[in-house]
Amino acid sequence: MPDYIKITPLVYIRETHNRIGKEAKETMSEEGDPFWASLFERIIGLSLIVIGAVLLYLTVTNEGISGFSMLFGFLSIVLVIVGIFLLLIKPEQ
Repeated sequence: MPDYIKITPLVYIRETHNRIGKEAKETMSEEGDPFWASLFERIIGLSLIVIGAVLLYLTVTNEGISGFSMLFGFLSIVLVIVGIFLLLIKPEQ
């Protein structure tokens, strides 16, 4: 019996996936470019600081959310701290 008759669609998909995975591993570089990771960490960090600062300002100046002011104040401070953390850390070289 020829080989193409013995191969079921699931076996074909599995074998194709294994072959493509091996080719991708051979061509993919082991080390990434830390510049892009650092750039995106800084952009996200700055965004979180701005969002946290605006949230903190709106929480303090808005009297309509008095019941939730502690919650939103805490969340805004956490966002600012996470943003500062992202600005200060350095990716592995």
